[in-house]
Amino acid sequence: MWKKHEKTVAQIILRWHCQRGVAVIPGTLHKNRMKENLGAFDFVLTDREMEAVFAMNIGRSEIIDHHCFCTARQLNSIKIHL
Repeated sequence: MWKKHEKTVAQIILRWHCQRGVAVIPGTLHKNRMKENLGAFDFVLTDREMEAVFAMNIGRSEIIDHHCFCTARQLNSIKIHL
């Protein structure tokens, strides 16, 4: 799909969220990625493509287990403000 549109995976996912009416706030400090993120607004995914992305949802994060108390303890230990 990203090859068809000549877009990155990140651009496809940003576009998918936008087309679903989800507010997205991509974060980066890199200028090239900021420019890349803007590329999510110059194309449209078809209904079939939207469904294909949605079908990838496994219903949970593969990165972090939100049901594990160890995760909560670790996240609570992180300070994001000085």
